[in-house]
Parts: sequence; structure tokens; C-alpha cells
Amino acid sequence: MADRVGFIGLGIMGSRMSANLRRAGFELVVWNRTAARAEAWAAEHGGVVADRPRDVAEQCDRVITMVVDGPQVEHVLLGDDSAAVNGARQGALFIDMSTIGPAATERIGSRLAERSVSFMDAPVTGSSPKAEDGTLTIMAGGEPGDFERARPLFEAMGELILHVGALGSGQVVKLINNTVAATNAAVVAEALLLGNGTGVDLDKLVAVMKAGSGGSAMLDLKEGPMRERDYTTLFKLAHMLKDVRLCLDEAGGAGQTMKFGELTAKLLAEADAAGYGEADFAAVIEAVSEAEGARDR
Repeated sequence: MADRVGFIGLGIMGSRMSANLRRAGFELVVWNRTAARAEAWAAEHGGVVADRPRDVAEQCDRVITMVVDGPQVEHVLLGDDSAAVNGARQGALFIDMSTIGPAATERIGSRLAERSVSFMDAPVTGSSPKAEDGTLTIMAGGEPGDFERARPLFEAMGELILHVGALGSGQVVKLINNTVAATNAAVVAEALLLGNGTGVDLDKLVAVMKAGSGGSAMLDLKEGPMRERDYTTLFKLAHMLKDVRLCLDEAGGAGQTMKFGELTAKLLAEADAAGYGEADFAAVIEAVSEAEGARDR
């Protein structure tokens, strides 16, 4: 029997990623802030539901976190008496697959090291469809030996798996990637709105773009939802806004500006303020549409 693996966070991404670990034969101990979700997951996939993050770590040498942001990672790993670090086994490896930025990652890693717990950051890209079928891209930062310990887990959840450097490097790569993706989604929205406003056949416009240099993953994934105003959540707009803002923080620290990233953050923030934060980030078209309408008025 495979050794037990801990998994903390069973949201849109975590529930699917952990299901792939189960299908690969790993025995899982899971915890989720909403206990009912953990119970439902265990009933469907099989596994042990822990009462606290600490109880997860007491039973597992490798513990994965997949939660919303840095404060949540810090809380479940290092917070109060129920935190995972207080149950950590000798030689434990904690692997954070959330997107929290390098500063938070390095701070958490430093505190865990004081307790002789190894730490890796391994954020993912691909949204829920790739989490579902186990074809995520995983970019990991940390010690090479820790990466090898984590590799079998990554292989159950992802397709492209890269060790990109020291602790925090995975976060930097993820933030840059997501900012490019979000900016591209906003440009796709602008193109669709212009096509509609000039009366061209949108099906043919999209076909030409997909066949030519205007093609992109965001065009493939988001033009349909944008045209249909179907914002069924694959990746929350609020989460994308968080990632773009974190990337802008990194750019500022490096003495660089990201003008397109700044504009994208503004559009995402406007869509979030309009009530689309929990919707898929395809809803950025609502902010782009409002901005274009304001210009026309």
C-alpha cells in the first residue's frame, strides 16, 4: 500500500487534484475548512477526513496545501495549535500548490525550517479542466531532493512538471504566466467587442484569429464563454485579480513596470466590484464593455 499523503484544501482545484492522487493509488488524509465538503469528497473517493490540519500532518510525511492565499496557507500550516506544523513528523515535507507570491512563500518556508520541516512551492496552471484530467502544468521551487520526493505526487496531478529553481521561484513563474493570460483574455474581449460593434461575423473572425497569429490559449478557452456571457467558474476572477496584483508587486520590487498588467488589474478590479469576483475571469469582458461604452458616451 502506498504511504499516506495529506491534502489540505478541497475547493475547485484541490478536490480534483486530490482525486487524481487517489486514482494513482495514494492513500489520502484530507482536511477542508468546510468539513462537509471533506466528508463528501471522502465518501466519493475514499480517504480519511481529519479534524484539524495538525491531524493531517500527524499521519503523513508529505502534506499538500491548495488554498486561496498566503494568509490561509500561513494559518493552516503555522497558525494556532491546530496548525499542521504542530503535528509534523520527523523529516516531513510540506508542498504548497496555491498561488501566494514568493514573499509569503519564503517567509513560511523560513518558519517551517525552524521546526525542521521542508517546504516547496509548486503552483499550477490549467484551471479546473486540467485539474480534472491530471494534465496540469506544475512549476516547483525548492531543494532538488525535495522535488524528487514530491515528483510522484506531481506526476499523478500534472503533465508538464518543472523544477524552476529555489523556493519561491515557482510562484514568480506562475504570477508572470497568469498576468500574461489575464492580459490576453482582456485583449480577446476587446477584439470580440470590436468585431460585434463593426458588424463582422464573429464566427469567421474567431476562425481567422485561431488560424493565424491572433490565436492563443485564451482565445480558445474564453471566446465562447465571453460571447455567450456564460461565466461558469473554471478560475475565479477574484483569484486572477489577486495573482495579477502579486505579479505587479514583484515587478515593482524588480524596478520594472508592467503597463499592460496594470491596465488588466484595473479591468479585473472593476469587474470584481461589479459583482463578478466569484465568476470565471472571462467576465473581464463586462469591464471592457463598460469601459468602451463610457468612451462612446
